[in-house]
Amino acid sequence: MRMTERKTLDKVTLRKSFLCWLFFLQTNYNFERLQSLGICHSMIPVLTRLYQKKEDLVAALKRHLTFFNTEPTWGSMIPGLCAALEEERANDQPISDEMINSLKTALMGPLAGIGDTITQGLMKTVFLAIGIDLAIKGNAMGPVIFFLLMSGYAIGVSWFMFYTGYRLGKNAIQQMLQSNILDRVTSALSVLGLMVTGALAAGRVSLQTPVKFTIGKTAVALQPILNQIMPGLLGLAFLLIVWQWLRKGVSPVRVIGYIFAIGFACSLLKILA
Repeated sequence: MRMTERKTLDKVTLRKSFLCWLFFLQTNYNFERLQSLGICHSMIPVLTRLYQKKEDLVAALKRHLTFFNTEPTWGSMIPGLCAALEEERANDQPISDEMINSLKTALMGPLAGIGDTITQGLMKTVFLAIGIDLAIKGNAMGPVIFFLLMSGYAIGVSWFMFYTGYRLGKNAIQQMLQSNILDRVTSALSVLGLMVTGALAAGRVSLQTPVKFTIGKTAVALQPILNQIMPGLLGLAFLLIVWQWLRKGVSPVRVIGYIFAIGFACSLLKILA
């Protein structure tokens, strides 16, 4: 009896995936799913090599079109890990959609924090200081030096993180499969992913009310009372409303329109600030 040949990712496929990530991650950045199209595009070389059936390829593409956002250099570990997961899944290993998406959601926040701190806060500042110092002294190579330093750093770190993610992912997945702890890891990643999503929502959705009312001779502001109940209560309530709209099938574009209209009306009536 002939055994099924194992599907593997070669160097050319991984290199294409990395280059798609490097050059096109943010070319279609949008407010609905942020970088989801970018990471889906970077996974196309991997998916087309692993899945020959059209329905499998379509399902895999949809799997990578969920909400995604991270810092590009350090976050390049995520497509490397996803490539390793897809490789094992294509070889009939029990890798679920939930595990892949939970891993992406769990890692995108922490890696964005590391990347923003080191790349945007440290390295870019240092490279800019070098380039600007040269430019102020009349050296035309200042902008060129900055471009070369920043590009070399971004390409080098992205390359290292992408292949580190692929190697770590492959080894970790094989160990998990052998020790049968995949369900527990998936549950842990789901919890971590929800925490990251909650933290993102709490940090990005800022909603306050300037409403004040008078009880007797005392003026009472509503916002401090809400803060005592739970900080960010209004933001959470509004987030749940938006979530309900999306669950009922309202299109994201229409939801954005609702948010704009409600925000404009409440601001005009001085209900929200």
